[in-house]
Order: sequence, then structure tokens, then C-alpha cells
Amino acid sequence: MGLEMLKNSQKTIGTKQTMKAVEKGLASCVFVAADAEKRVILPLTELCSAKGVPMEEVATMRLLGDACEIDVGTASAAVLRN
Repeated sequence: MGLEMLKNSQKTIGTKQTMKAVEKGLASCVFVAADAEKRVILPLTELCSAKGVPMEEVATMRLLGDACEIDVGTASAAVLRN
């Protein structure tokens, strides 16, 4: 897995949308920023663990935002299943 996947795939951006995708079984992989507030991403990481969705940590929110091709940082994003 790698951030390149986000550029060429359908994706969710942001913790709320990513949580919804994981709950519905649509997420194949979740990316979480290491510098995001833990209270924001903890419910997502717990849900991914419970649902068996692989997660990858990214160094910063800015780096994750860049990978999603947006002008701001984001705490999380997911690659959606085809």
C-alpha cells in the first residue's frame, strides 16, 4: 500500500466520510495522519480494527492532504473498493 493509491482511486477524505465508508464495508484501505488529534482518529482506528480494514499511518495531515490532491491537510482518508 502507498499514498499513490489515493491519487488514482475513488476515495473518501476526512474522518466522518471515512468512518461511513468503513461502516458500510466500502473501504479497502485507510490512511491516518500521525499528527492528527487522537480524539478525532481513535474511533476510526478502533472501527478499522474491528472490521479488519488495513490501516497505514502517514507522517502528517499535510502530506495526506497532498496525496488526496486537496489544498489542506486531512486527518484520514480511505481508498474505496471497486
